[in-house]
Amino acid sequence: MFFKSNNKQYAMESEILEQADVLKGLVDRYNTENIDLPDYVEKIVLVASGSSYHCARFSADLLGEIADIDARAIYSSEFNLKKVIPHDKNTLYIFITQSGETSDTLCALKRVNNGFTDANGEKYYLNTLSITNKPNSSIWNISKYKVDCAAGVEKSVAATKSFSAQMLCVLIVALKIAQKKGQNIDEYLHSLNKLPGVIRETYTLRPRIIQLARLLSKQHCVVITADGISYSIAKEGVLKIKETSYMNINAAILGEFMHGHLAVLNNKSALLYMSVDGISQTAVSNLEKIRKDYNPATFIIGKHNNKFVSNFNINIDCENEILQMFSNVIIVQLLAFEIAKKLGRNIDKPKGLKKVVIQ
Repeated sequence: MFFKSNNKQYAMESEILEQADVLKGLVDRYNTENIDLPDYVEKIVLVASGSSYHCARFSADLLGEIADIDARAIYSSEFNLKKVIPHDKNTLYIFITQSGETSDTLCALKRVNNGFTDANGEKYYLNTLSITNKPNSSIWNISKYKVDCAAGVEKSVAATKSFSAQMLCVLIVALKIAQKKGQNIDEYLHSLNKLPGVIRETYTLRPRIIQLARLLSKQHCVVITADGISYSIAKEGVLKIKETSYMNINAAILGEFMHGHLAVLNNKSALLYMSVDGISQTAVSNLEKIRKDYNPATFIIGKHNNKFVSNFNINIDCENEILQMFSNVIIVQLLAFEIAKKLGRNIDKPKGLKKVVIQ
């Protein structure tokens, strides 16, 4: 049995703890046979905002790794400001949104649906796919292809179960594309069946997460660093903590962080490193240099291969990177919740924030 709070259970807390069941429902509901996609996809552009953008960034890396396909993520607001947007034929546009009503994402979808003109002056249209937690929403209704996240109503402003559901939906889309390209995806499908169990096991880490939350709540500056696909999870963790705790916390790719950004560690600070496949020698070298020059409290979330000795490590051993990524997401969500609780914040309704942005 996983650890539960004896006090008031917030909506955010309840929704974090629902994720094992939400993801099991998605695994049972979807397989690569009942996800409808175009027959041929050469490139993918993912458009989203907020937490959904972090899913899009994760997805771009995932699609490259699993389906060997060129994919990029763009913020909805930035997409709408571009004079020229990607329009190569056989490009699939994926729009990710929790509500299906996010105004800048809806505007971007309408722009793509207007079509494009080729060198011969002929009009053509690109395929669009929406991944949303709200069927029959505006974005759902004007997308050609659709995937329902089926996470259920999410009351807390901070997205948790809808985010992990989006991740899983994108993973299934990536597997479908890989299958269409003739790749063997049996190992991945086998991993999906283990995902709910991994989430439940991650819940048992909560006492240690509470310990880390107490340590971080005392810091003036916190940075979550990562490499590769983990960077999107680091950004999502930072957003969750900012939304719920109002802390001065930021995310950075570790290598890029070394180029001037690490000056923030001159303040009383903590550094977290997120990992799904251990810590590379390059990362170890950078972390050691940071420790020598600034000596921040240093913590590891995820797989630790003992190349770097941290002050604190939170992890469960997962058999592959896919399962590890989902586990890390749950860890940072619980960490955000516990920091906010420690600081006495209004966790479910942070000041100045609303669940849906519509214009």
